[in-house]
Amino acid sequence: MTCYDRRDLGLLLLRLGTGGVLAAHGAQKLLGWFGGAGLEGTGRFMESVGYRPGKASAMAAGVAETGGGLLLALGLATPAAGSAAAGAMAGAAAVHAPSGFFAQGGGYEYAASLGLTATGLAITGPGRLSLDHALGHAVNRGWMVPAAIAATAAGTAVVLGVRARHLRREKEGRQEALFEGEG
Repeated sequence: MTCYDRRDLGLLLLRLGTGGVLAAHGAQKLLGWFGGAGLEGTGRFMESVGYRPGKASAMAAGVAETGGGLLLALGLATPAAGSAAAGAMAGAAAVHAPSGFFAQGGGYEYAASLGLTATGLAITGPGRLSLDHALGHAVNRGWMVPAAIAATAAGTAVVLGVRARHLRREKEGRQEALFEGEG
């Protein structure tokens, strides 16, 4: 009998795949790698979709994706890593939601899939083929799962609420300008 079972191998594959994709997405935002826009370009995009200030929003999303992705891939601080990545994906899903569900039409399918997988890993844990396991789960305690998820959910709710207010104000300003232009 081996010391690792199918569950450990499956979790390793999920962590490496999901963590790698998240880290690459974050590196696009932070460093301009893999054809990304870097902080300046991503910051301008974030401003255009209601996340203000744009550069700070790009930094936060990039750190959550890169850091969360790398930590997930390593299986280190799994509750915090998965929660941080899930929060970033909730923000991305909000941007894509008006386009519907499927990514083919610009929808939030892809961001939702990454976020749900990251959340699942945060809850399930990294398995025995992980740094968390090698370090005696010092940063992967049972109480950390609800704490990380609750903190991320609260922070994400605040960010999405502020974004919604910015978008609502912009829409009202455009309507007011249109109304004044008719008079």
